[in-house]
Amino acid sequence: MLDTAVSSFGPQLFQFLHELSEDNSRPFWQANKERYERDVRTPALEFIEAMGPPLRSLSPHFLAVAKKSGGSMMRPFRDTRFSRDKTPYKTNVGIQFRHAAGKDVHAPGWYLHLSAEECFVGAGMWHPESSALLGVRERIVGQSEHWLAARGTVETAGWSLSGNSLKRAPRGFDRDHPLIEDLRRKDHVAVRELEIDEVLDVGFLEDVVAMFRSVAPYMRFLSEAVGQPF
Repeated sequence: MLDTAVSSFGPQLFQFLHELSEDNSRPFWQANKERYERDVRTPALEFIEAMGPPLRSLSPHFLAVAKKSGGSMMRPFRDTRFSRDKTPYKTNVGIQFRHAAGKDVHAPGWYLHLSAEECFVGAGMWHPESSALLGVRERIVGQSEHWLAARGTVETAGWSLSGNSLKRAPRGFDRDHPLIEDLRRKDHVAVRELEIDEVLDVGFLEDVVAMFRSVAPYMRFLSEAVGQPF
């Protein structure tokens, strides 16, 4: 397990991701696979493993799975089937700590995004299924005070709400509801931007845990809105 007093990530990770963004080709990837394993995947898996105990103390229902495939680290290969962009490799590291009940990225989860262009942590639900989104909307209406308190922790902690929204009120909801902007959301995601220096700092893991803890009421609200424990 990674010593939490040592940063898992080094500048070599960002150098590799920068070079990959400059030459996103199979020849480059093949020539630099050892660098990817050493400077990107291994540090990321160490970080995920080290996150296990503090994440369980925050909530026992979110998983830190340090596996090369099928775990918390997202695959480096892009799905280009329905995209005009046919570049084969992701130029970021994506790490998601999913809810134990979630089978994909649409379930509540904590997220870490690292690239040479931007770094951030995230929490919430991206593109949730319609039934999950309805559950969140109904809970916002039925427990408005709890929602406002949860949303307030996001703002107080220096995070911001992100994602797509409907242009009009969702079907079955009053367009004049005082929380209509929240009801129109199609994503429920909170984001906090990071500087690369923060990622490289020896206390980064503890910082991430503290950041996640600061928006735990928001995650609790979303989890319970879709019928899952927090």
